Order: sequence, then structure tokens, then C-alpha cells
Amino acid sequence: MGSPPTIPTTDAQATPPAAAPTLNPPQRLWANFVSLSPLTKGILAVVLIVLLIACWIWMGHVSTDDAQVDCHITSVAPQVPGYVVQLMINDNIPVVQGQVLLQIDPREYKAEVDQARALLDVTKAEANSAELQIDLTRGTTTNDTGSATAQKESDAADYASSQAQLEQAATANLLQAKANLAAKQATNVRAQQDLERYRPLVATDDVSKFQYDAVEATARVAASDLEAAQQQLAAAQQAVNIARANASSFKARLARSQSSLLSTKAKERQVPITEAAYKSALANVERAKASLEQAELNLAYTTIAAPISGQLTQKSVDLGQYVSPGQLLFTIVPLDKVFVTANFKETQLARVRSGQHARIHIDTYGKDVEGIVDSIAGATGSQQALLPPQNATGNFIKVVQRIPVKILVDQSKDPHMVLRPGMNVEATIYTR
Repeated sequence: MGSPPTIPTTDAQATPPAAAPTLNPPQRLWANFVSLSPLTKGILAVVLIVLLIACWIWMGHVSTDDAQVDCHITSVAPQVPGYVVQLMINDNIPVVQGQVLLQIDPREYKAEVDQARALLDVTKAEANSAELQIDLTRGTTTNDTGSATAQKESDAADYASSQAQLEQAATANLLQAKANLAAKQATNVRAQQDLERYRPLVATDDVSKFQYDAVEATARVAASDLEAAQQQLAAAQQAVNIARANASSFKARLARSQSSLLSTKAKERQVPITEAAYKSALANVERAKASLEQAELNLAYTTIAAPISGQLTQKSVDLGQYVSPGQLLFTIVPLDKVFVTANFKETQLARVRSGQHARIHIDTYGKDVEGIVDSIAGATGSQQALLPPQNATGNFIKVVQRIPVKILVDQSKDPHMVLRPGMNVEATIYTR
């Protein structure tokens, strides 16, 4: 076999062609964009600007359709029981604050007011009497104590004087009378003896009649002096008895005055008792005042007026019906003070702040109203439920929670576009 024929080659065929440069994706996109026509470039620029604006707008707000109109509804209930004698209301009527809506029979409560007022007058009179009794008791006991003290001192002086008189009568006068009696007895004995000696001598004429008569007269005088001394002694003894009786009498009077003084001093303790009675009477006055105030308050409670302005609804009372404290009669909805409670997802609230602008779309009217974010609730709705969830049960499933946001609503000037609590709305908050 022969070798294959050789084919001559040129220089161009001997050198391979150079490869095209490799471009990364951004460069390739840019190269493609550069290769486009100017019209196509303009259209793409407009589309890009529109997309950027739409993205900016979409990222600058958060929305939710879980939102309702809300307000602070006031429930009205009676504070006193009774029969309804006047009813000036009907369902779904507007009322203004202070307007009388219902009247409970006030006759029983008027009687209680009259009784409480009469009781107050009685307690005031008792308090005045107790106050006067304090001055009277203080003055009486002071005077009685002074008089008893003076009487005691006087009786003590009289008793001391009677004791001195007794001592004087018992010592000086009685002893003197006894000594005088003894002297008169001695004188009388001597005179009688002299008379007995002179009597036989006068019979024998040994002495003269004149001498005998003198001795006889002396004997008679001595006997008379003895009798007088005996009478003086008896008088002195009687004076001692009288002085002793007087001393006993003054002693008894002194004891009586001492007892009277102790009694008057004991009466002085009645002063704090009367003062305590006066304080008790004042306390009764205050209690009667409180009873009167309560009775007047109960009488005022028989007239039920509107506590706020709004629309009356949920009426559940009729004329002549007996109502009890705490029984729901009706509710008042302040339609001019409504707000929106929007329940946003927790992932939507990162940039939500108080004071941000909001827009509320009302499903009922198909219109929008403006609003301002007032506040964000302190806990999620589930946490504030009657039975909050217990996540520590072992079967926890992560669920996006919703947090209530309060939005204040600018009331529409259209009188027919009324926002009523419970209406569904859609809330949008602009975070930029």
C-alpha cells in the first residue's frame, strides 16, 4: 500500500481564528441594552420608572380588611329600684347630654328625704342640748364644789370651836366648880360645927345672943354657899354635857360636809361624761347629715338623664315597668366620637407609629375617609381574649398574631354617611 497523498497548506489555514471574548450576565444585559434602538430604550426606561414608583408606593403603606368602626358605648342602668312613671324615649332617637329620659316613682324617696331631714333636726337639737348641758354641769359642779368646800371649812372651824369649848367646860369650869364646891363644903362643915358648939353655950348664957346669932348667920350663909356651889357644879356638868353634845353635832356636820364635798367632787366627773355625750350627739348629727345626703341622692337617682350625647338604642324598658339597680335600660352610642379598630398582622407594624396618616374605606358607602393613627394596643388580640392561648402545651404551632391599632377618623361632612360601631372597613396606614 502506498502512503496517502499530502495536501499542501497555506499560512491562513495553518493559524486557527481567534475566539470571541466571554461576557458575564450584567455585561451581556448591558450589551444587549446598548444594542437596542433608542425608542426601545425609552420604553424600557419609562417601564422601569413606573415599576420603581409602584414599588415605593407599595412598600410605604400597610393595609388590612380586619377592621371595624368602634366607639365607647354607654350603658344606662338605674341606681334605685322603682316603677317607671314617665318614659320620654324611643328606640334609635338622638339625645343630648343632660336630657331627662326616664322618671322612676319618686314618692317613696321624697318621704325618706323628709324623714332624714326631721331626724337631722332632732339630732341637732340633741347636740345643742348636750352642749348646754356641758356648761350647766361644769358651772353647777364648780359652784357646788366651792360651796361644799366652804361649808366643810366652816364646819371644821365650828367643830374645833366646840372641841375648845368642851375642853374649857370640862377642864376649867367643871374643875373650878368642883374646887369651889369642896371649899364651900369645908366652910359649911366648919360653920355648922361652930353653930352646934354655940347652941348649948347660948342656953347657959356662956355666950351672948348676939354672938350666937352671928355664928348662926354664918352657918346659914355657909349652907347657902354650899347649895350654890352644888348648883354651880351641876350647871358646869350640864355645860360639859352641852359642849360635848355640840361637839358631837359639829362633828356630824363636819362629816356631812365632807361627804357633800366628796359627792360634789364626784359630780365633777360628769363634765367629761357630758362632753362625751356632746361628741356622740355631734356624731349623730353627722350621721343624720349623711343619711339626708343619701336620701337626697336616691331621690335624684329617680330622674335618669342622658350622661352623654348620642343615639339611644337597645331600649329594654317600658312605662310602668319595675326596674332594679344594675338592670340595663338602654345604651347611648356617641356617633360623633367613633374610631376604627384595625387588627394588623404583627409583621406589618414594624414602621407603624402614632400620628401617621391613614385612609379608611367604608364598605357600606364604598367611600374613603381620612384618619390618624392614635395608638397601638399593648397586647395581641388573642392575648386579651377571655381564654388566652397556652403555648407551653407541647403542640405549639406558630401563627401570625394580630394587634389592634386605634385610628381616629375625620368625620365626613356628608350627614348621610354615618359611621356606626361594628361596620366593616378597610384600613390603610401610610408609613412614609
